[in-house]
Order: sequence, then structure tokens, then C-alpha cells
Amino acid sequence: MKTLLTLAAFLLINTALFSQGEYVPTDSTKIVTMNNGDIRVGEIISDDGREILLLTHDLGKIYISKQNIKSIKPYDSKVVGYEDGELYVNSPFTTRYYFTTNALPLKKGENYAMIHLYGPEIHFSLNKRLSLGIMTTWIASPFVFAAKYAIPTKNAKVNFGLGTLIGTSGYLNTFRGYGGLHWGMLTLGNETKNITFSAGYSYLMPGFYDKKSVGTAPVLSVAGITKIGKKASFIFDSMFFFGSKEEKEDNYIYDPVTGNYSVITSIENVNSTIGFLMPGVRFQSSPKTAFQVALAGVLYARSNDYPITFPVPQCSWFFKF
Repeated sequence: MKTLLTLAAFLLINTALFSQGEYVPTDSTKIVTMNNGDIRVGEIISDDGREILLLTHDLGKIYISKQNIKSIKPYDSKVVGYEDGELYVNSPFTTRYYFTTNALPLKKGENYAMIHLYGPEIHFSLNKRLSLGIMTTWIASPFVFAAKYAIPTKNAKVNFGLGTLIGTSGYLNTFRGYGGLHWGMLTLGNETKNITFSAGYSYLMPGFYDKKSVGTAPVLSVAGITKIGKKASFIFDSMFFFGSKEEKEDNYIYDPVTGNYSVITSIENVNSTIGFLMPGVRFQSSPKTAFQVALAGVLYARSNDYPITFPVPQCSWFFKF
């Protein structure tokens, strides 16, 4: 596990910080969107009514039939960009991995929904730094409120952020259960190639009649994304919860002389770790939709016990609105 985390972090840091080749557009640069969803960026050299001659940064001069063109608009860095000489399409999905998020801001008006197998979530951008969201299951319980505040720096490839999740068990347990997760994060890189380090604190009160205590645990995460094709990106996500609590055990000892039982209570400090490792691939063919799959490896380990591990396949859909 340590080897996998180290390798993923090395690859993502390398691609996030040492990529070059930013594209510098001019006032005459256009975004040409095709009927099939493909996008071309460049300067229109000629237009004879039937086709245009477009001078692109990555392909040079190309002729495009106007019957295949859906729209021609001025260049907008909020829509597209270049990295290492390759064109990429911006979208609000670049602020997310699978479960965790990064410190890149969700731009104003870049709202999105994310549909999982277990339920939906939706996120709104209030301004260039603050976004709010809500997550739930298909039975609308439990549900969680989410918030993120982005803190950019003078270096566009170094961003900080704060995040919080506050949830309730909902009607499943008559709202007696609650929990929360609050964290800070550092993101290195841009929208298409980045790595994020997060650290926070979690708490959970199940709300059952026989379990009224609140469980707490620090949380660590390493996550990142890098392009592996024109429309595909490799995603790595992870979360680790480190808990510790005292467990009491009563031992009854029989005294044959008195015929009575005496109780000896032993107290043991038990450490536990719950971890998720989620490598996956995201496919994005348009600025408004994307699909991703991941194989989550789940780890549960307690002091003096054998760890339990098992895989959980995951998939989700993104929709911009």
C-alpha cells in the first residue's frame, strides 16, 4: 500500500509541476465546435462560404466544411486551454476526483451534478472561491451538506483550500445520527494534471440507543489526475481514517470458597484504520458530460487483529448545468 501511494504521488507531482507549453491566444483566436462535439481552436485565415481554413496551434492549417460546424465563438479560457501543446476542455468536473475534491475553484456559473450508483449529488458555485453542495442516496437518507472555499496564490499551479461535510442520518434513524468532516488541502498543478494533499478531522455519532458516544478520527488523503489520452484521464483517490478508543471487557471469576463471582474489568486502547484506495479512469467527450469508473480497495484494520480488505467497483456520471 505504501509503495502504491508513493508511486502515485511521484507520477502526479511530476506531471503537475513540470508540464510546459502554455498556449497564448490572440484577439482573433476562435473556438470552433463541430456537430459531433469535437473542438478546434485557431485563427480563421479564409472563409469562402462553404469551408474555412483554420490555423491551429496543434495541427497547423486545416480545412473544415461549414456544414460540419455547430458554432464559432471567440476564444475563452474558461472553455478550453492548452497544456504541453495539447488542447483540453475546461469543465467543473476538474475540481473533483472520485470522493474527494481539490483546491481548484469551481468557477461562477460552473454548476454540476454527479450521479453515483448509490445516489446523486449536486454542487453550486456562489462566487469564484465558494461553492456549496448536497449529497444523498436514492432513498434521500442520509444526506450531507458540502462546502468548499478555494484560496489561490500568485503561482497558478499552487492552490490551497478548505472543505467541510456536515451530515445527518435523516429519517432512517429519526435524525438522531450525525457526523462531519472538516479538512484543509494543497493542490499542485492545473485542471488536467494535478495532485492534492489533504488532512482533516472527522466525527460520527450513530444515534442508536446503545451507542451514544461520538467517534472521532483524523483523516489523510492523497489524490490526483493526469491525462492519458485526448478524452481520458487517470484518476487516483484515497482516504484514510485513523481511530483510537478505549474498550472495556468484564471478566467474571468464580470463587469456589465463597461461591460468588467477582468482576475484573480490563481496559484496552484499540487503534483502528479504515482506508480507501481508488484508481480509476475518467472519459470526457464534451464540456458538459463525463463518465468515470474506479475500483475502490477497502481496508479495515484493528489492533491485534488481521486486516480485512475487499474491492468495491464504482462508477459515476457528471453533468454540467
